[in-house]
Amino acid sequence: MNARRVLLLLAIAAAIGAFFAFDLDRYLTLESVKARQAELEAWVDARPFATAGAFFAIYVVAAALSLPGAATLMTLLGGALFGFAWGLLLVSFASSIGATLAFLGSRFLFRDTVRTRFGERLAALDEGVRRDGGFYLFTLRLIPVFPFFLVNLAMGLTPIATRTFYLVSQLGMLAGTAVYVNAGTALARIDSLKGLVSPALIGSFVLLGLFPLVAKKIVDAVAARRVYRGWTKPSRFDRNLIVIGAGSGGLVSAYIAAAVKASVTLVERHKMGGDCLNTGCVPSKALLRSAKLLSQARHASHYGLRRMSVDFDFGEVMERVQRVVAEIEPHDSVERYTKLGVEVMQGEATIVSPWEVVVRGADGATWRLSARSIVIAAGARPTVPPIPGLDVVGCLTSDTVWGLRRLPRRLLVLGGGPIGCELALAFARFGSKVVQVEMAPRLMGREDPEVSEFVERRFRDEGIDVRTGTKALRFESDGVRKVLVADRSGTEVRIEFDELLCALGRTANTTGYGLESLGIPLTRAGTIAVDPWLRTRFPNVYAVGDVAGPYQFTHTAAHMAWFAAVNALFGRFRSFRVDWRVVPWCTFVDPEVARVGLNEQEARAQGVPFEVARYGIDDLDRAIADGVAYGFVKVLTRPGSDRILGVTIVGEHAGDLIAEFVTAMKHGLGLNKVLGTIHIYPTLAESNKFVAGEWKRAHAPQRLLEWVRRYHRWQLR
Repeated sequence: MNARRVLLLLAIAAAIGAFFAFDLDRYLTLESVKARQAELEAWVDARPFATAGAFFAIYVVAAALSLPGAATLMTLLGGALFGFAWGLLLVSFASSIGATLAFLGSRFLFRDTVRTRFGERLAALDEGVRRDGGFYLFTLRLIPVFPFFLVNLAMGLTPIATRTFYLVSQLGMLAGTAVYVNAGTALARIDSLKGLVSPALIGSFVLLGLFPLVAKKIVDAVAARRVYRGWTKPSRFDRNLIVIGAGSGGLVSAYIAAAVKASVTLVERHKMGGDCLNTGCVPSKALLRSAKLLSQARHASHYGLRRMSVDFDFGEVMERVQRVVAEIEPHDSVERYTKLGVEVMQGEATIVSPWEVVVRGADGATWRLSARSIVIAAGARPTVPPIPGLDVVGCLTSDTVWGLRRLPRRLLVLGGGPIGCELALAFARFGSKVVQVEMAPRLMGREDPEVSEFVERRFRDEGIDVRTGTKALRFESDGVRKVLVADRSGTEVRIEFDELLCALGRTANTTGYGLESLGIPLTRAGTIAVDPWLRTRFPNVYAVGDVAGPYQFTHTAAHMAWFAAVNALFGRFRSFRVDWRVVPWCTFVDPEVARVGLNEQEARAQGVPFEVARYGIDDLDRAIADGVAYGFVKVLTRPGSDRILGVTIVGEHAGDLIAEFVTAMKHGLGLNKVLGTIHIYPTLAESNKFVAGEWKRAHAPQRLLEWVRRYHRWQLR
């Protein structure tokens, strides 16, 4: 910060300090104004222009210094002293000028520093401000979600032009200023307790209460008119809701709509159940179960058995996976949802207007549907990287790997996230020689380093060749051998393989069904941009699940679907912001890794202070009896408090054990409550109680315990 900035900052600090040091804030109270009302009115009568000038100057200074509460009282005072017309004129210009001075001060003092530190994170905000900054500011001025002085300071950090800021502020604050000035004129006439119940004063404060609600309706109407410009709304609708995509998010959206007796159509172009049922959660867990059984048989001696031999055919294992899918399939079937009251259509959906969808069936027939609201639940697909030579060697993904019927002798897994780790473990246990390549320094980078190290150790014990810090450069093939050429610490390495599995995450499905023609924007992550109510650019078009993010889990898609469906059907009465406070997930390696809330690396990155309570599952009776005595439970809490910030569990059935902590965090229950709950013995769930006990021991009241010890010694006399 240069010298000029330092001097200005010191001057502002000195002015604010003097304001409070000389107790000048006592004059900016309603009681003080009422006590001096006659004197102030006499000044106005004797010197109207001088008093108006002094009032104007004081208002500008108070607004420029961003003194909390000063602007509100000064606005009321303006109405009380000068009446509605003159009060409105003085306050309107003084508040806008003062706000602009605060805006310029914030820009001069802090903008460069903020840009240097948070430039990347603010890029999307800057883009939005450049495009629609005036409208955003007008909305904030009309509906005071944040105090005006905070808006002034915050907008100074954005690229909005000073001229635009002033003009929009002048116009946007006018309506609110008029309401407050009018209230001031009513307050001026109170000279007894009877005045407190006068119709004029009551009417003024009714206006104050109703103004934000009325203003919000006006802003919403203006925004809707703006966004829907160029589109013709149907005179009537065929149905209440159209849902595109029958994965977890789409199925739950349609189910909720049908449950509240809305007319809903669900459109799916491929298979009901989406990725989770057909190519994701269900088949992968079925495969992992067979692989675990095989692993347990190989380690029979660990359970006191001399030998256990298992004869298997990989093709039969994969057929069993498909049988599991088929057994669950009726839960998500067309027949079931039709019985629930959902109209199910199978075909390609294209959104042609904010209220209309064209569906093309397999036979080429088309239908044009209309609805008051639309929910997009189009899901995601495996990400295939643009690595040279990939098209020559070919690759499997989490969508296509289920077509295998012969076990690959050498499998190369590209990616060290949850999907890559789960499938690498499964194939290694069936006997494939697995090499897992990850560009980052460790597997499962979202977890704490100790979790990554634990999983990598287990993988190496399983015979998996883990190559972290290795970047794929290109693929080569001579028609017989397939080779990955990769960079590892500046050295080229060559890895031969028979089959390649790309597990590098998932890309949202955002093309091919009309988003482009509607101008619905995407985020930098490539997902559909939605607000906290899951609305897209159009308030009646929603997006849920993998296509919207930020989490790509089946359970979060279902969670989002409730909010989207309820908001779409009942939003005119009340809308609900999607609740992301407590989001759990699990990676189903062995042992499982489950988490909810913050871990240590996230807490440090966010500057959140924490304490750690840890319990080793190797000490748990049931884990020892079951031969799964490994892993740990780690809980982060606020320092000196039992409030839970986050939990990581590495161990058998971690995905089940985490549920107790999810409930505790959701409902604000601390570790004392977990400790005070009876847990069945012997179970793995006791580990949750024991980690709470570890926290309690670390926070034992030592001074009190010393007095208790003395008491017991005295009792021995």
